[in-house]
Amino acid sequence: MSPEFLILHSQHSTLVLECPPDEAPLWRYWGPRLPDGSTPGPALRGTRPLPSFMLDFDQPLTVLPTFGVGWFGQSALLAHRVGLDFAQAITECQVEWSVPGSAVVLHLLDAVAQLRFDVSLALDVASDVLTMHTRLTNLGDASIDVQWLAAGTLPLPGDAATVRSYAGQHNHEFLLQTDTLSRSQWRRENRRGRTSHDCFPGAVVTTPGSTADSGLVFGAHLAWSGNHQQTIEWLHDGQYQWQMGEWLAPGEGRLAPGASLQTPEIVASCSTQGLNGLAANFHAALRARMAWPGGSMRPRPVHLNTWEAFYFDLVPADVMALADAAASVGVERFVLDDGWFHRRHHDRAGLGDWWPDSDKFPQGLGPLVQHVNSLGMEFGLWVEPEMLNPDSDLHRQHPDWALQIAGRPLITARNQLVLDISRPEAADYLFEKIDALLAAHPIRYLKWDLNRDLTTAALAGGLGSAGYRAQVLAIYALLARLRAAHPEVEIESCSGGGGRIDFGVLRHTHRVWASDCIDALSRVQIQQGFGQFFPPEILGSHIGTAPAHTTGRSQSLAFRAAVAMTGHLGVELDVRHLDESTRSALTAWISRYKNWRNQLHHGRVWRGEAADGLVWQAHGDSDDLLLFVYRCQPTSHRYTPPLRLPMLDPQARYQVEQLVPIAADGAVQSPAPFFDQLQAGGVELHGAWLAQAGLPMPRATAETCFIVRLLRVG
Repeated sequence: MSPEFLILHSQHSTLVLECPPDEAPLWRYWGPRLPDGSTPGPALRGTRPLPSFMLDFDQPLTVLPTFGVGWFGQSALLAHRVGLDFAQAITECQVEWSVPGSAVVLHLLDAVAQLRFDVSLALDVASDVLTMHTRLTNLGDASIDVQWLAAGTLPLPGDAATVRSYAGQHNHEFLLQTDTLSRSQWRRENRRGRTSHDCFPGAVVTTPGSTADSGLVFGAHLAWSGNHQQTIEWLHDGQYQWQMGEWLAPGEGRLAPGASLQTPEIVASCSTQGLNGLAANFHAALRARMAWPGGSMRPRPVHLNTWEAFYFDLVPADVMALADAAASVGVERFVLDDGWFHRRHHDRAGLGDWWPDSDKFPQGLGPLVQHVNSLGMEFGLWVEPEMLNPDSDLHRQHPDWALQIAGRPLITARNQLVLDISRPEAADYLFEKIDALLAAHPIRYLKWDLNRDLTTAALAGGLGSAGYRAQVLAIYALLARLRAAHPEVEIESCSGGGGRIDFGVLRHTHRVWASDCIDALSRVQIQQGFGQFFPPEILGSHIGTAPAHTTGRSQSLAFRAAVAMTGHLGVELDVRHLDESTRSALTAWISRYKNWRNQLHHGRVWRGEAADGLVWQAHGDSDDLLLFVYRCQPTSHRYTPPLRLPMLDPQARYQVEQLVPIAADGAVQSPAPFFDQLQAGGVELHGAWLAQAGLPMPRATAETCFIVRLLRVG
C-alpha cells in the first residue's frame, strides 16, 4: 500500500483516502470490498484539461471540505471570529492509527484560522458499519462562533438514484418518503430539540436495480437525540456528497480559546445485498454496542403496561387485580404507567414530584411491588423526569428550573414545561428522587418518557444562551449515572411514542417505544420502517385492545398478536375483563412468543412487500426461518401470487410447515389444499424453488397473518 493512501477494510466494504501531507485527505472510495492489495488509480485533479472559467487548481471532495478557498459545495464547517477567519483550509495532516487497517484518527490543522480538527473513522470488520465523528478545537486567542460542523462527509457514487427517508407524526411514525436524487440539493432538518417523530436522523440511498435483497445501497444515521441536519448534494464530477451533523442553535457553537466541540457520531454502512443486507449491518452494530442487564441473550420478558387499562385512575386493589390477571396469562413484567405519583390525577399536575401519591398509595409502592413480585413478575415504573407541570411542588419551589427565555411567555405542551437538567442542582434532584425509588424497591424497568418538543430553551433561568445541545448531553449524563448506580435496571426510551429513537439514546437505554399507536394495521407499516435501522428485540410491540384507542379500528386478537409477536412482546389491555375464550387465546399467544423469542430476537431479519399487497418478514437464518406474512388489505387477485423467499439456500431442501393458521376472526382458515398439507406436518420443498418460483399463498381476507416455519433438512 502506497503511504499516501489510507485503506480500511471490513468483511464486505472498503474505504480509501488519499492523504497529501498539507491538505485534508481526499475521498477516493467507499463501497463494496476491494481485493487486498488493490492500488488506487491516479487522482485526476491536475492531470486533465480544466473546463473554462474554472479555478486553476481543481477542488476534490475531502473528509473535511471547507468554505472560502475554492470549494463551492456544502462545507463541513461554517464559522467565524466576529466576521474574521470565515474561510478555512487544512495546512497539515497527521495520521494516527487506532487499530491498524480498521480505525484511524486524522489530525488536521488550519494554521491560518488556528483550528484543529480530529476526524475519527472506524470500519467494523464484523458488521461492515463505518462510524465517524469530528472534534474541533479553537487554537486561537479569540472565541470562534460555529454555525455548522459536520459529524462527517461521505461520498456517494454518481449513479445514486433515490433517497429513502422517514417522516411522520405522533401515532404515525416511520412513514417512508422516497425522493429522486438529481442536481437539486436534498436536505432534512430538525429543530424540535429531540430526535422527533417527523424527521428521522437517517436515510438510505439506493442505486439503479437495487431491491430488498440485492443491489448496492448506502445508509447512514446520526446517533443523536436532538436537533440535526443531513444534506445530499450533487457535485460537479457527477458524484454526490452526504453530510450529517447536529443542527446548532445560534450561540451553541461558540468556542472560547482552547475549547473544543465534538460532534455526534455518524453510523453508516453499504451493502450489495439490498435493503435487507443494509438492515442486517445496522442490527449487528447496535447489538454489539448495547449492554444488557443479565447479558444480551437474556430472554426479553413479556410486558403488561397499565396505561390503556386505567390511564390516571389508579386504585391499588384494581391494579393488584390486573397484576393477578396478567400473571395468569403468562406476563413476566408488570409496568405501572402514569398516574402513580404526587397529585397526578390528570395530565395538568404532578410532573416533577417523583414520590407516590399518598391518596392512591397511602403505604407507598411497596405493597404493590411486593404483590407483583409474589406473582413471579418483575416490576416496572413509568417516569418522565425531563418534564414538569406548572402545577407541581417542584415548579412552585424552583420556577427558574424550567427552560424559558426572559421576557418571553412560557409555552406549554400537554400542560408541561421542560426542566433544565443541564443545571447540576436539577439533575441532582432527579437522580436523588429516582435513585431513592430504585433503592427502596426491586424495580427492574423504567419506561422513560418525553412528551413534548423543546421551546424557549435558554440556559441560566432564561438569561443564558440556547440550551438544546446542553439538554441532550445532560440527559445522556443522567441516564449514565442512574445505570451506573443501578446496573440491573432496564430503561426504555419513549417520547410520545417514537420521538426519541436513535443510536445515541440507545447508548444509555435498552428498549424503545416505536409509537403510541398499537393498532395492528398501523403497526405493520411502523415496524417495517423501524426495522431498516433497529433490531426487533429493542422494539416495544404490544397487543392492544379492540377497538384501538388511537384509531378506533378493530382487528382480531390473532392478527393483533401476530403483528406484536415480532418485536419485544407486551400486552396493553385490561386482562381482567376478557372472556374465557379470549383469555385462553391470549395465553396461547404469549406461550408461543416465549417458545420463539430466541429466534425472533437473535437471528437475522428479512423484510419485504410482495405482489398483491402482502407484507412479510422472516427471522432466523437460512437453516431455520420463522416467516410472518400479513395481508393488510383485500386481495386484488383471483389467486394470490406466490411469495418468493430469496434468502433461502438454493442448494438446500426445506420442511415447510404452517405453525398457526389464522383468519381474521381468529378461526383456523386453510382455503388452499397446499396449506392443508402444511398444517398436517408440512411438505418438503427445494430452496431454489422457494427462492425463484415462490411459496404458494392462499387467498385470504384482509387482516390475516400466516406464520410458517422453514427448516433446512438437506
